[in-house]
Amino acid sequence: MNFVSRHFADLNDTASVGPDPAASQKWPLRYDSIEYVAVCADVATLVFASAISTLASELHNGRAEGDWASAFGLALGSAIGLVWLLKAHGLYQPFELLVLRNQIRGVCIAWTSSLLLIWALHGFAVRPGPSQEVGLLFAVFGLGLLIAERWGVRALLVRCLSGRKFAGTNIVLITDQPLSEYAGLSQSLAILGFSVTGRFSLPSTGSGLAWRKRLSARVIEHIRNSNIDQVVVEANPDRWPDLRAFVADLGVLPFPIILVPVGAASDLLRHPTRRIGGVVCIELQHGPLSAIANAKKRTIDLIGAGLALIVLAPFIGLLAIAIKLDSRGPVLFKQQRCGFNGRNFTIRKFRTMHVMEDGPIVVQARPADHRVTRVGKWLRRTSLDELPQLLNVLDGSMSLVGPRPHALAHDGQFNSLLRNYAFRRRVKPGLTGWAQIHGCRGPTPDPAAIERRVEYDLWYINNWSLHLDLAILLRTPFEVLRGRNAV
Repeated sequence: MNFVSRHFADLNDTASVGPDPAASQKWPLRYDSIEYVAVCADVATLVFASAISTLASELHNGRAEGDWASAFGLALGSAIGLVWLLKAHGLYQPFELLVLRNQIRGVCIAWTSSLLLIWALHGFAVRPGPSQEVGLLFAVFGLGLLIAERWGVRALLVRCLSGRKFAGTNIVLITDQPLSEYAGLSQSLAILGFSVTGRFSLPSTGSGLAWRKRLSARVIEHIRNSNIDQVVVEANPDRWPDLRAFVADLGVLPFPIILVPVGAASDLLRHPTRRIGGVVCIELQHGPLSAIANAKKRTIDLIGAGLALIVLAPFIGLLAIAIKLDSRGPVLFKQQRCGFNGRNFTIRKFRTMHVMEDGPIVVQARPADHRVTRVGKWLRRTSLDELPQLLNVLDGSMSLVGPRPHALAHDGQFNSLLRNYAFRRRVKPGLTGWAQIHGCRGPTPDPAAIERRVEYDLWYINNWSLHLDLAILLRTPFEVLRGRNAV
């Protein structure tokens, strides 16, 4: 089952050995109020951080009075920005609050963004005097206390789940599942503080109007004599016409009615929805990067590649002269590669060989390869032959970070060897990548080598973030100096 167990499956073992919910004392906290409690905790934490920052500044400067109004104004403004950013990314959901690493990363990014925005609007960071000191203290204390609070919220949530401490929410369960099946739903609901005060079985499809009317009358009679909060209907959505009519019969009740889908259709309903015009659609597969993420990544590409070309222009010129003096042929080597969505593009590299292979047969470089020039050996070992690909980054055919593109001849070969190889094309190829900083460079002499590289590439695609791109860019120079597997 269902909307509960799939988020808290890792707590099932702990919950099963917890105290009996009937014997344990409940806390005055409902499961559906966790998000509001977390928001209030963030606001209170930042107000407290503002207070201790102001007090610390007063003690340091020997002043009896501080600008408390400005300090609390900064706290509230920062809190609004922080809460809005975290809520927009769903980080207040209970199952997200359990993942401490994601919470810390999200809080750090949201806190930094919120402060930069507030200080940019008010010129706080450039105004000299005690107010600047309070602002810096607030930035440090605020982040530290928010991280500590996240740890406390997670510990509290785990304890509530394992000990079944959530305040009771009385429900009536109506199901078309066998007793052995909906027992699992009852236990999952009990972990979250839901108490099933009544159970009713839905008749099979096509049982007739009379049976449905009798059941709805029994449910209404039971609820009117009970203290309940909501009605939960667990059923297969394939029988929606019957369910819709049954729910219509229950329309006289002043309580929310929730459907827990089971069966094959429940998998479909777990996907997010979106609108195209006035039509509600189900997103069966989302792109690896959203429109905002693509814009962020493209901005970093343009800024990074542009600055690198400007700074390295004299050095690139010297490399071009060295290549020209060392051997006959053009300075740049151009070859067709497979890029985003399977579209071909022309990659640019410094020429490191006497040959210019670009066809159905391309022989990979190997140690002591006689085709490699004297300057080319040094360029390949230091990966400086890749510098002209900054032009590919500027024209949009490549990104600074992404899966490395292969020659078309090798691309077709690898695609036939690995079933998931083509998934690499869901993002733009990169100048460097997650695989490269883990030593996956140079030739791929056997299927195991390319499979390992693809595993790294797919992990990068599925876990992309701006922070990950920056980390890869920072680690790339160190990997180049190590020279692992460079040929």
